[in-house]
Amino acid sequence: MRVLIVEDEPYLAEAVRDGLRLEAIAADIAGDGDTALELLSINAYDIAVLDRDIPGPSGDEVAKRIVASGTGMPILMLTAADRLDDKASGFELGADDYLTKPFELRELVLRLRALDRRRAHNRPPVREIAGLRLDPFRREVHRDGRYVALTRKQFAVLEVLVAAEGGVVSAEELLERAWDENADPFTNAVRITVSGLRKRLGEPWIIATVPGVGYRIEHPAPDEGEDRG
Repeated sequence: MRVLIVEDEPYLAEAVRDGLRLEAIAADIAGDGDTALELLSINAYDIAVLDRDIPGPSGDEVAKRIVASGTGMPILMLTAADRLDDKASGFELGADDYLTKPFELRELVLRLRALDRRRAHNRPPVREIAGLRLDPFRREVHRDGRYVALTRKQFAVLEVLVAAEGGVVSAEELLERAWDENADPFTNAVRITVSGLRKRLGEPWIIATVPGVGYRIEHPAPDEGEDRG
């Protein structure tokens, strides 16, 4: 999951970003409305965490733009106000959830996962493919009944591959979905992470490389080798 945090208090924004990273959630920060709109125009986010009181175009205006874009991106609004009228107006603008400051990071994580689950309501909460069973909410992976311990980044990459249901996912898309905007597009982080993920999952390999295109999950062929590159 990748989220955009729109918050003009740097300490809070950075604390939230760092906390989400520990939960394998990639997050970018925008400190004002203009930056938020720019990032939304060039990156694909799963959820926007939006403070209403920000410089430039207000949080309300950013919310209107998100809704008007037709992407269906969920919006979780942050505010220091706890009045019912404020919450009602936020929902009328298109917010999907509301969180009043100060808040516990754990509650934010739970709300983000709930929004992500709602967004992908047509997918089963626990996903299975090629002998893999991935539970995105328990953060657990089993292969043929065997528990597989993964790093946070390996889990994030596997989650994207499993969600593609056998479709090819490019290295660029993996970088976009599992890393944040500070990731170097020329890095070999994706290749290294996929290589480590293959080793954790064990043989026969089920993450195939499609040369020049990307990676995909496939059912293992017992008598055939597979490109590990």
